[in-house]
Amino acid sequence: MRILIWHGYLLGGTGSNVYTRSLARAWRRLGNEVTILCQEPHPERYDVGGAHVVRPEIGTRLPVFVLDDYEDLTPCLLQDMPRSERDDYVAANAAAIQGQLPADFLLTNHVLLGGPVGAASGLPFAVKAHGSELEYSMRGNGELGAWANDALTSARAVIAGSEHIVRVLSEVVGPGPYERHVRLGPPGVDVEEFHPEDRTTALRRLLDECRRDPPNPASRYDQRLPDEGNAARLEAFFAGDRPTVLYVGKLSEEKGVSLLLEALSGIEARVLIVGFGPARAELEAAADDRYLFTGPLEHRHLAHLWPLADVSVTPSVFPEAFGMVAAEAAACGSPPLVARHSGLAEVAAALEVEYPARHRHLASFENGSAADLAQRLAELLSLPRREWQTVSDAARRTAVRHWSWEHVAASISDVMAGQQS
Repeated sequence: MRILIWHGYLLGGTGSNVYTRSLARAWRRLGNEVTILCQEPHPERYDVGGAHVVRPEIGTRLPVFVLDDYEDLTPCLLQDMPRSERDDYVAANAAAIQGQLPADFLLTNHVLLGGPVGAASGLPFAVKAHGSELEYSMRGNGELGAWANDALTSARAVIAGSEHIVRVLSEVVGPGPYERHVRLGPPGVDVEEFHPEDRTTALRRLLDECRRDPPNPASRYDQRLPDEGNAARLEAFFAGDRPTVLYVGKLSEEKGVSLLLEALSGIEARVLIVGFGPARAELEAAADDRYLFTGPLEHRHLAHLWPLADVSVTPSVFPEAFGMVAAEAAACGSPPLVARHSGLAEVAAALEVEYPARHRHLASFENGSAADLAQRLAELLSLPRREWQTVSDAARRTAVRHWSWEHVAASISDVMAGQQS
């Protein structure tokens, strides 16, 4: 099949960006021809499995859900963008899609603006709801909700990553014919790329990947690239044999990293913080010398970093559609510890099925509670090595059983085929 993926943003850093390139790789491995339409200015930096990447011409304004820096575009919050500019954006992207015809079907990302772009394209299309658009821009905005409701009516399927997102769709977009076509489709993990490694091998491979990173000096620092000198800093960080706690994600208030710092205040562990975002300077100022901040790392790094972590924490205090980084950590055998709410609670529930009964409470902690997080962290980090390995093995089994990308890609293809029959 020839499949088009429309994604309004970049290919690196955040969840929907990772989702896009991972799904493209999976569809390519399944023998499909894939084209990604996105705003990534440097597609050569990313592994998309041989998919073709096209950058639609949209002018200079980019509608976003969270303000961030972009190389050559000016971001504007979706809810603040005039309707005429939104319509122009939709028309430009629909024209770019039509320029890639023929195609069997189109997958668009985000209810807005993926729904309107898909509807304007004229192709059979499915929409992947990621959650950020629903919570950050659409909740409480009746005009945006009505626009989405109308656009989703023509979608062949609306893919929701969790039961939580199904509920949020109903709350934010409201009832409508689209609800008959909502299907569950959680994000996935490349379980071949992400797998357990012995720690000596993992560290060597991680350092090798860091040495391949492009220069990123302070004089022209790019927050979307790994920090310069990570190889030497990580080598020093992993010297010795202390417990290691890892956070991977955006460095912003809603991701709960400050909660993690609070929870770790009385715990003996070294802590690695991976990501970029507006809260980085504040978090670094609050951290002590046990912490290392690396900037964002790509999958080629993370595949070797997660096997080095005794626990990987996802402390978000804001609703999450799923918990992709927790699933990837699990695939590498790094036990995830997630805030128990929204889509993260569904990740925890899947882990608990595989965990030994006496350790099931170590998959999650009470949302927003630094004390509960500290207690679970301390317990995980103090497990005898044999017991920790049992939890690690169970996390890996969960990822393989539920979250492989091939399973996700085939499921979406099957949904579209079923809708067209």
